[in-house]
Amino acid sequence: MPHTASRYLTEGRRVGLRHFTYDDAAEFTARARESKDLHHPWLFPPDTPAAYTAYAQRLIEDPAKAGFLVCEREADGALAGFVNINNIVEGGFLCGALGYGAFAHAAGRGLMREALDLVVRYAFGPMRLHRLEINVQPGNTASIALARACGFRKEGFSPKMLYIDGAWRDHERWALTTEMLTGDD
Repeated sequence: MPHTASRYLTEGRRVGLRHFTYDDAAEFTARARESKDLHHPWLFPPDTPAAYTAYAQRLIEDPAKAGFLVCEREADGALAGFVNINNIVEGGFLCGALGYGAFAHAAGRGLMREALDLVVRYAFGPMRLHRLEINVQPGNTASIALARACGFRKEGFSPKMLYIDGAWRDHERWALTTEMLTGDD
C-alpha cells in the first residue's frame, strides 16, 4: 500500500497541527463568531474575512511568527482552535511568545492540551527554540490551568502589560525551557 504524507506538521491521538492558509478564512471566522462569549474579555480572534486575511498574512509572511491551526483528526480536520508563536527571537535567546485559543465547540475536551503539547515539541524540535513564554491575564483561569498542565512555570507578574479590549491589562508571565522538559533544569 503506498505511503501518503500526513497533511499535518505534527499530530497526536486526537488533533493535528498545520499552518494557517488564506483558504481557512470562512471556517476560522465562523468559529470565532460562535466563540465570542468564550473568548471575551481575553482575546479577540478575527471574525471577518478582511480581518482574517490581515491576521493570517502576518502569521504566514512574518518570520518572527508561526501560526498553527488545531484540527480535529476524527472530525475531518475541523478547526478546534489555534496556537501562535509570536515575537520569535533567534540568536542567543531562541524564544517565542505563545498565544492560543480554543473554539467553543472544542473547549473543555482536552484538545488544546494535546495541541499545546504538540506545539511545544515542535517549537523545541524542528524550530530549535529554547524557551517559550505565555503571558496571561490573572483572571483567565482556563488559560492558566492549561499553561500549568503543560509544564509552564510562573515567573512573574507584569502590571498593565498589554492593551486589550480598551485598557492596559495586567499579566502573569509563564515560561517553559527545553531543560524543564528533559529534567535538566
